[in-house]
Amino acid sequence: MKTGTTICRREFFRASLFGGLAAASAGRLGSPTIAAEGAPAGSASRVALTTGDNRADNVFRGLDILRKEIGRAVGNRRVVIKPNNVSTEIQLSATHADCLEAILEFLKSIGKLDGAVIAESAATGPTMEGFHNYGYPRLAAKYGVKLIDFDQQESKTVHVFDQKDFRPHAVRMSPILLNRDNFIISVAKLKTHDLVVATLSLKNIILGAPVKDPGFRWGKGRTPGKLTQKPIVHGSGIYGINYNLFSLSERLHPDLAVIDGFDGMEGNGPTNGTAVDHRVCLVSPDWLAADRVGVELMGIDFSKIGYLNYCAKAKRGQTDLDRIEILGPPLARHVRHYKLSDNIERQLIWQTPPKRA
Repeated sequence: MKTGTTICRREFFRASLFGGLAAASAGRLGSPTIAAEGAPAGSASRVALTTGDNRADNVFRGLDILRKEIGRAVGNRRVVIKPNNVSTEIQLSATHADCLEAILEFLKSIGKLDGAVIAESAATGPTMEGFHNYGYPRLAAKYGVKLIDFDQQESKTVHVFDQKDFRPHAVRMSPILLNRDNFIISVAKLKTHDLVVATLSLKNIILGAPVKDPGFRWGKGRTPGKLTQKPIVHGSGIYGINYNLFSLSERLHPDLAVIDGFDGMEGNGPTNGTAVDHRVCLVSPDWLAADRVGVELMGIDFSKIGYLNYCAKAKRGQTDLDRIEILGPPLARHVRHYKLSDNIERQLIWQTPPKRA
């Protein structure tokens, strides 16, 4: 399908035909269409599951199955593609360029590429450095899209909870992700996490929104004027981060979830885990349904993940697997049991309410 990192458009068209037939077949079954804002808890959601030996092909086919729904949801909005670059140097932890190229090629095929941007605030170092390390500038040049570093843009103040003092704390965030006039695509990965068990499409958006001062880099010393806002959203612990992810999800969430599990990460994620050769991809306009299916694919007990359970109770999407229509192969055939973080027992403290002093 591709040589190096260059994707053959002819192969995309072949994938497009396959995906179009799958979507047409699903439509004949009378399955409901889900709005971009997610589905109420009582309705069914559609999640495209694709598998195969080529990452880009998996992503494109997943998008193409939902071609009409995505096109309608985008409308005239600017598309903001948000990769998951928690690290600027560890490719396993970050969004692969092939995944982004599949998305750009799909947007081009439905006439929604104009004005699209790839935007991020990397967690551990300069965002543009990560973009270059992962080969994003080549894609920007090929498809005529901009690369945006949230850290170099204006910011907006939002308040979040901190479990140490139970007070609101100000955090500077990207207004690009807060702007609901943009169509936000979360390009996440299947990864375990050392604070919230698993990190998928929602967390990618919320933890990408807080900005860093230019030049900040973890492990290189913190000097005045070179700080990061991201720890503020962590809320000083397990209770804080789970609550903040839930609370912020009302304002900060994807309009489309693309979860790349071609090579997942297990163990001490989101950066220090090991690879899982999984070769799957999930796509859905219901981000919570996508994250729910992602958790299932990882063989993780959904009840262990605090912030997603909070979102389910608030009816911010569908989490009942009986009401999620999988467009693709049977889910059970592709479940893998990811090893969880070494500190998993400490992470589960969210299940027990804190005692009052």
